[in-house]
Amino acid sequence: MRLDHLSFAAGPDGLAGTAQRLGDLLGTGFLDGGIHPRFGTRNMILPLTQGTYLEVVEVLDHPASDKAPFGQAVRARSALGGGWLGWVVAVDDIVPLEARLGREAVDGNRHRPDGKELCWKQLGVNGLISDPQLPFFVQWLCADEDHPSAGGSPDYALACLEIAGDPHRVSEWLGQTVEEPLEDVKVEWVAPNGTPGIIAAHIQTPNGLVRI
Repeated sequence: MRLDHLSFAAGPDGLAGTAQRLGDLLGTGFLDGGIHPRFGTRNMILPLTQGTYLEVVEVLDHPASDKAPFGQAVRARSALGGGWLGWVVAVDDIVPLEARLGREAVDGNRHRPDGKELCWKQLGVNGLISDPQLPFFVQWLCADEDHPSAGGSPDYALACLEIAGDPHRVSEWLGQTVEEPLEDVKVEWVAPNGTPGIIAAHIQTPNGLVRI
């Protein structure tokens, strides 16, 4: 179990505009990730070190976005002006989580611009919707070299997360201590004053730390 990626919902300026705005802050550009046909969304990504990446995601005008929990979550966050949607934990085998949480994982896929299809299973988006401090889970069904973090610059790394929430509640959700997937990232837990979830991420760049 490890931190896989952070998801940021596009704001009023749309996917490209939001990715450009964040890229300008970080001093680098995001890559076109492709469309998630099962969820009615599409993304742009920024690979980081330690097998993690940032994702900017946008909901599409597509029936799938009304049915899929992930599409619903993205739409709701974007309607509030965009911002941090949540964090995602990668597991090697999602079946034990299906049994423990009492729900089935759903299939996800997208085609990169080079035509390569990435496939995965994900679980727990409804948990994120009801309590945004909770991560959801993903099991990648592709080779390590095809993971979205592959080819990331060693100059860009996630240094710190600020999360409004309760680490004990998150640990219960994970089924193990929250430090397990976040062992390489400093986490500042803040008592929620409103909606729980990610407040900010600190990214190490060639020009120093950038807080988003």
